[in-house]
Amino acid sequence: MSEDYNQNERKHQSWNTPENNPPQYNNQNNNRVLAGILAILFGGLGIHKFILGMNQEGFILLGITLISIPLSCVIIGAFTMWIPALIGLIEGIIYLTKTDEEFYQTYQIGKKPWF
Repeated sequence: MSEDYNQNERKHQSWNTPENNPPQYNNQNNNRVLAGILAILFGGLGIHKFILGMNQEGFILLGITLISIPLSCVIIGAFTMWIPALIGLIEGIIYLTKTDEEFYQTYQIGKKPWF
């Protein structure tokens, strides 16, 4: 009887071992709110991408915005200038509507670059 109790007790204690616990997200490294607000306010400059460590995507947004400013004299820049800002607005809303763990898994572990 005591052997059955000991085996049962070991089963209940094994749930807390490292191999049975998936790694939890680190709330310190979770920049969801900061990235979301920066994406909404300064999405065209790609600051939110730099915060998340996605430098290539940040430079793409920044480059489109900087190229569009002089091209606005030729009318085409007036249309292309809004594209990065719209991308930032959409991404900011997505960032803020996700939970902390979803955001961490998707954008900081998975490094999903767009939307």
